[in-house]
Amino acid sequence: MVPALKKNNKFRSNFEANVCKELSKKLIPYEYETIKISYIIPESKHVYTPDVLLQNGIIIEIKGRFVKEDRKKHLLIKQQSPHLDIRFILQNPKSKLYKGSKTTYADWLDKNGFLWAAKTIPNKWINERKRNKNKIRNGFSTRNLRTKQGGRK
Repeated sequence: MVPALKKNNKFRSNFEANVCKELSKKLIPYEYETIKISYIIPESKHVYTPDVLLQNGIIIEIKGRFVKEDRKKHLLIKQQSPHLDIRFILQNPKSKLYKGSKTTYADWLDKNGFLWAAKTIPNKWINERKRNKNKIRNGFSTRNLRTKQGGRK
């Protein structure tokens, strides 16, 4: 086995290069990044607290900033709890996902099958027919529900 270097004699860091250089100086055979080891990141459970639960069972998420972590979270929730009707109120639907992106928050929500509105909850959503609350509330604590006026129920 001949001392090996990364493509174009490059390592991921100077520290790796220096350690491997020492091996080479001592004529110690080695291979650099020639094998792959699979592993699984263990499941981690998380809890999502929606901003608003309407009387008809529609869940409203109110977003000023809609960061990558939140987008990932909502895709997972949609995948794992498809019975939930989660909709978004965006402060600025034309905001880009990140600097230089052509995709807006609204584009992302449309692409991923989420309903959204700008700035306020549409009356149409508020007046929609009620859903099966037991199905919606499954897994959610309802202790903190507020009435339309904001008082505790």
